[in-house]
Amino acid sequence: MASVSIDEAMRRAIGLAARGLGTTSPNPVVGCVLLDPAGKIVGEGFHAYAGGPHAEIVALAQAGERARGGTAVVTLEPCNHTGRTGPCTSALIQAGVARVVLAVTDPNPVAAGGAANLRAAGIEVVTGIAADEAEAGNIAWLHSVRHGRPYVIWKYAATLDGRSAAADGTSMWITSEAARMDVHALRATVDAVVVGVGTVLADDPRLTARNLRDGTLAIRQPLRVVVDSAGRTPAGARVRDGAARTWVATAAEVGADPDGGVDLTALLDVLHARGVRAVLLEGGPRLAGAFLAAGLVDKVIGYLAPKLLGAGPAALADAGVQTIGEVIDLDITDITRVGPDLRVTALPRSRKG
Repeated sequence: MASVSIDEAMRRAIGLAARGLGTTSPNPVVGCVLLDPAGKIVGEGFHAYAGGPHAEIVALAQAGERARGGTAVVTLEPCNHTGRTGPCTSALIQAGVARVVLAVTDPNPVAAGGAANLRAAGIEVVTGIAADEAEAGNIAWLHSVRHGRPYVIWKYAATLDGRSAAADGTSMWITSEAARMDVHALRATVDAVVVGVGTVLADDPRLTARNLRDGTLAIRQPLRVVVDSAGRTPAGARVRDGAARTWVATAAEVGADPDGGVDLTALLDVLHARGVRAVLLEGGPRLAGAFLAAGLVDKVIGYLAPKLLGAGPAALADAGVQTIGEVIDLDITDITRVGPDLRVTALPRSRKG
């Protein structure tokens, strides 16, 4: 195998880390690539599930003695504490690596200090390599540590004129099968899917992550959360079908906002305490507007179908914007064609991690 550059190894590590999306919470996603002194890859790994071995441990097990004198390329600063597993810094020191290259320093005060510990052991430490790319891949966990609440992605589907349904309320299907499959893949990367009771009453969604080609459920399912201030979710609703865990969050349980609805900040606090780090907000327009008005949306993903309705419910209701000067500005980070539809990803300018 030919030698690789540090940049190439880091890109590989970032790709490995992404394999843990949806299965590691409340832990971060992490990837690691080990190079021998000649720059050849001798080990690699990623953190696959909470409580399982960390990326560095998996990579070191593959490399064995070939790691000695080599370089560990890792997406997040190696941990420096003992939790359900031992500190990765100690394992790297014992393996005899000469250098550790990391992308993002650990903001968690419990686990931080790994770089200093490695340097104290005489290991060269290089930081900040591909930091933006690595941070983007681990943004939910990083955001939750920095802000103490889950990272919220608002996903919606609409026609090009912004309608989420026709005038008679019908909405199946605005977007294509390819877009719907993309949404199921997105659900599989988060810890919770959140909707309002209005969406449950109108559409009776399952909110599971599944393969639309054969209908099979993904092995791991996100928590289904229904924001239902007065407890109107029917006993026979499909979100109660047992295919995944479901929480009907009422104002009596979570706390009420000034209008008697569920306090959304308190809702996120409860989810964070339950280990939820990434939330997919799916509907409906009133709930999405309330999250946006409260400044609680961190990413927007819109699936836009090349269709026009001219009438019918809008994809977004009141978001607290009264004048053009209060508009919620977004920075578009990606536009991808998904079947005949467009998937547009954007970040609110005031919510960037």
